[in-house]
Amino acid sequence: MELIKDKTFGGERPLFGIEHTRLEGITITDGESGIKCCRDIEADGCKFYGKYPWWHVDGSRIRNCYFAPGSRSAIWYSNGMLMEDCVIDGPKFFREMRGLELNRVTINDADETFWKVSGLKLRDVTLHGGTYPFMFCEDVDADGLRSDANYVFQYVRRAVVRNAHITTKDSFWETEDVTVYDSQLDGEYLGWHSKNLRLVRCHISGEQPLCYCRGLVLEDCTFDPACDRIFEDSDVQATILGHVTEIKNPRTGTIRCGSLGRLTYDRFAKAPGDCKITTDDGQPSPTRQEA
Repeated sequence: MELIKDKTFGGERPLFGIEHTRLEGITITDGESGIKCCRDIEADGCKFYGKYPWWHVDGSRIRNCYFAPGSRSAIWYSNGMLMEDCVIDGPKFFREMRGLELNRVTINDADETFWKVSGLKLRDVTLHGGTYPFMFCEDVDADGLRSDANYVFQYVRRAVVRNAHITTKDSFWETEDVTVYDSQLDGEYLGWHSKNLRLVRCHISGEQPLCYCRGLVLEDCTFDPACDRIFEDSDVQATILGHVTEIKNPRTGTIRCGSLGRLTYDRFAKAPGDCKITTDDGQPSPTRQEA
């Protein structure tokens, strides 16, 4: 493998088409498309400042590298990539890719990051800021994710998320075949319009979670007291630990919880409206019919 070490490159496409090359301590300055149409590339201790520095690269191993704010849209159309111990300050990373693995990576501008990635594996990854990360991703395996970006995991197919702490708005919308284990999910309107969303031992907070769902399953989850209008127009199988403030207009299924403050069925409830609700405290569930 050829070694390029401790050099600085700028301008347009300075390392176009290289193969079987290890980059150590190099810097890509302001410019465009520093590494493009390449194959079998290793980068260790490198810094990237220019736009689009890593496009159409198959077979990448990127370690201990830094991507500056100016390196926007840095990594697209690149398959078979491993990235470890890196810091990313630029937006719109990782698009149209297959076979991407990140370990111990911090992304400080997560705006429109991870779009249309298939086969995405994350371990101890942190996302800050921005909107719509993970749009249209498939076959996602995430453990230890920390994120405060908005509109996370929309239109995702086939994903398993473990030990996450996600603070967001409108997360897991329009997802299909997604399971979340042992995670804290904070924010409004969780999981709307999802299919086969399964939450296991999760803590949920925020307004109106889990509405308009099909095939929704909850196992030993807990809800913050501020959660209200839960499960509207959803079919659901749920075991909930502790108190639930309000369930509204569930479509069908079974729900068991520790105790329930309010069950609402109003004129907007959808048929069949036959959800069976039981509480561990033995008290009858209060019902309010709104005009």
